[in-house]
Amino acid sequence: MILDHPRVAPALHVASTHAPVVELRQYTLHPGGRDTLIDLFEREFLETQEAVGIRVLGTFRDLDAPDRFVWLRAFDDMALRRDALEAFYTGPAWMAHRDAANATMVDSDDVLLMRPAAPASGFVLHDALPGPGDARDGGVIAATLYTFDAPVDFDFLDFFAAELHPAFVRAGAKAIASFSTEYAANTFPRLPVREGEHVFAWFARFADVAAHAAYRERLVALPEWRTLAVSLARRLQGPPQVLRLAPTPRSRLR
Repeated sequence: MILDHPRVAPALHVASTHAPVVELRQYTLHPGGRDTLIDLFEREFLETQEAVGIRVLGTFRDLDAPDRFVWLRAFDDMALRRDALEAFYTGPAWMAHRDAANATMVDSDDVLLMRPAAPASGFVLHDALPGPGDARDGGVIAATLYTFDAPVDFDFLDFFAAELHPAFVRAGAKAIASFSTEYAANTFPRLPVREGEHVFAWFARFADVAAHAAYRERLVALPEWRTLAVSLARRLQGPPQVLRLAPTPRSRLR
């Protein structure tokens, strides 16, 4: 996965990259409700979203928050996002099962609207959804979120591409995508998104929890890491947020 920004690769386009408008959705659920929602979601809300033009990229259990469900979905552009969401949320699947879904939720408004940070930095995944009962090991997806007090600029993208990303790779991360905030107006205000924030997010794949832990140990042991960490912290509004995500059985992203 190429994480270089447009100044490095101005004309690069990858046809198989999934739709460029991406929502990262983090739901806080009532205690014990996560498995109930996942079962319902995978049975009723995957094919039905895909049918109206929504690409459900990944569905996850947050390994550090037992009552959090995290998922990603994508759209070709903001206008099609509006049309697809209108079709789904007025359609038969949601109308039939919304009460059961909403009954599991405490909060569903933690939503980041994002675009690939560079032309080739979106997710590239197999198109087919895993079928019901798929027992493949999903590994761990690590999502790292950086927040800034202004939009992500070329200085940070240069720093990430030239210094941070190589260090992550040397420590054993397999980076698969990077995104920054989509600033277009929310075309479906019925579903709130986080506004007024400036975020850069990158995603990496690991074989399992142990592999991710080993990566973290190798990273902090790199001779250059202390200097890089200080330089990173000076650019950020606050500490990075790291989500350790376990794909559900029908997650495309795994």
